[in-house]
Amino acid sequence: MTQKTLTKADLSQFTGTEQWHRHGIARNVLYTDGAQYVAESAGAYWLLDEIAFAQSIRDVAAEAFQVWRLKVNPGHSATLTCDDGNSQIRFSRHIEYTDFPLEEIAFYFADNIILLPSEY
Repeated sequence: MTQKTLTKADLSQFTGTEQWHRHGIARNVLYTDGAQYVAESAGAYWLLDEIAFAQSIRDVAAEAFQVWRLKVNPGHSATLTCDDGNSQIRFSRHIEYTDFPLEEIAFYFADNIILLPSEY
C-alpha cells in the first residue's frame, strides 16, 4: 500500500476548476478538481461520499451554502461537521478511525458542488 500524502501547500494550487466530476452514486452532486485531488491523494473518496449523502438530510439540504470541516484527533478519530457558514452546526458525525493525512480540512458545498474554499 502506498503512503497517502497531502499537504496544505498542495491545496493552495487550486483556485478554480477545469473539469467537473460527477459523484458516482449521488448523480446530482458535482465536485471540482481540488476535491478530486484530495480524494485521490488522501484516499478520501469516503469524505466526498459523506458530504454528498448528507444532502438527503433535511436540515443539511435546507442550507444553500454549507461549510464542511473534518478535524482529525491525535488518536486517529475525527469529527466531521457541516455548518451554514455562520457557525450554526447542521450535521455532525464522529468517525472512529481515519488515516486522513491532514489535521483539518474544509470544503464548501454550494449549488450541488463540493469544492475547496480556495476554489470558491
